[in-house]
Amino acid sequence: MVTRIRKGTPKSPPEGRSTLQSVAGVLGLEGERMSKVDTAWLRMDSDTNLMMIVGVWILRPGITREALAQRVQDKLLGYRRFRQTAQQDAAGAHWRDDPDFSLDRHVVTHTLTRRRGQEAQAALQARAGALAMVPLDPAHPLWQFELIEDYEGGSALIARIHHCIADGIALISVMMSLVDGGTEPPKRKPRSHKQGLEAAEDWVADTLIRPFGDIAARALDAAGGGAAKSLSMLAAPQQGLGETLDQAMEVARLGGQLASDLAALALMPDDSPTRLKGAPKGEKRVAWCQPIPLTEVKAIGKALNCSVNDVLLSCVAGAIAGYLRHHGDDPAGKEIRAMVPINLRPMEDAWKLGNRFGLIPLVLPVGIANPIERVYAVRARMNALKGSLQPLLTFGLLSVAGLLIKPAQDAMLSLFGRKTTAVMTNVPGPGEKLKFCGATLEQTMFWVPQTGTVGLGVSILSYGGGVQFGVIADSALCPDPQRIIDAFEPEFAQLLAVTLMLPWGEV
Repeated sequence: MVTRIRKGTPKSPPEGRSTLQSVAGVLGLEGERMSKVDTAWLRMDSDTNLMMIVGVWILRPGITREALAQRVQDKLLGYRRFRQTAQQDAAGAHWRDDPDFSLDRHVVTHTLTRRRGQEAQAALQARAGALAMVPLDPAHPLWQFELIEDYEGGSALIARIHHCIADGIALISVMMSLVDGGTEPPKRKPRSHKQGLEAAEDWVADTLIRPFGDIAARALDAAGGGAAKSLSMLAAPQQGLGETLDQAMEVARLGGQLASDLAALALMPDDSPTRLKGAPKGEKRVAWCQPIPLTEVKAIGKALNCSVNDVLLSCVAGAIAGYLRHHGDDPAGKEIRAMVPINLRPMEDAWKLGNRFGLIPLVLPVGIANPIERVYAVRARMNALKGSLQPLLTFGLLSVAGLLIKPAQDAMLSLFGRKTTAVMTNVPGPGEKLKFCGATLEQTMFWVPQTGTVGLGVSILSYGGGVQFGVIADSALCPDPQRIIDAFEPEFAQLLAVTLMLPWGEV
């Protein structure tokens, strides 16, 4: 819709409103300005990849649509973002309350149909894959819950939430408020229009001006980044006069690391060519395995002096190598790059939603066949990334992308698509199983979207004492992701067996 501005003598703004506010009202821009990073995610949808986070819950016993709708009404709608539309304009994008909001549009039911001989899980996976490429209605809030009331003696819930609303870490916080006995949604104080405009530049602008602020420093410190202390020094340059020589040298060292990490991002070599990289066609397939006991993963990590992440990522690399071998490809000597999201905010701020994460490029050694050698190679690469400024740099790139017109944004972000085979998330969830509307949440999986020409998404989620491994893939590049899933558990079993055969004692 185009709003015409009548010619004539401009009138004074109404009492209590500034000229800027009046112009915003005439142009239809009133509302809360969307952050630049969230704007970038909003505009990143393409014909082959939609920017939706897709999640699946398995509940036993089953729940009703009425119970789900009531829980959403009571808890989820306490987060204002889930009642707002995302509207794009010449200046970027903004949030506006949906005047035609209807819960019936966002909480729906579906009867799962199965082909002859098809198992229930395969039918659910097919439904989740199909929904991953069904666009959300841009005229209304960008989320939807689909409840399958009758599934394997319980119910299944497929959630789709656009990435512009929140990242995966923030949505974990939302999940914890939805479950039985969960935390209450935040109670925001009403803000004036002026405060809303000031908040529009939010954390992103401050990050661009002083890119290594206290928040990012604390986040990197929590993630194991060794540069956190130096980052906090850079965040307060006014204290520089009292710095010691050692501290000044540390700041200089960090500046050198910044230049090095920026060059590493810009000069990333291409991935090894495999059948998992190419042109996606926009048809998704989803698969997941049964949970693996977390205690066994921790035991391997302790025996090999590796982290849980090292062990799991090594098994993922082995499973992908097994998939390539199954299709007649030799993975020897090959490596693939996976973009791994890194949280950049304190967990206590996760309820604010939005996107506050950076990315690190992790090269997976799929060409190493020996499971012990492979896990140590993963450990070495993960250690090399600790203290890296690349998460902050990629966050800054997304901030800049949100300032550009969409064609320029697409061109800028295509770098990651050309250099990346997969997007991989590894999120720690609650250690005990949760209750939802009186039912037990038996399994939970979710996948973040892939951008550009990336066609493979890998999700690792620990929950309820187990580790859940899932894959979402474009059918043109990986028509049978269940084969990757099926190779994951044997890889883990092999690593466990080899670890048990190692000599006891410290190496």
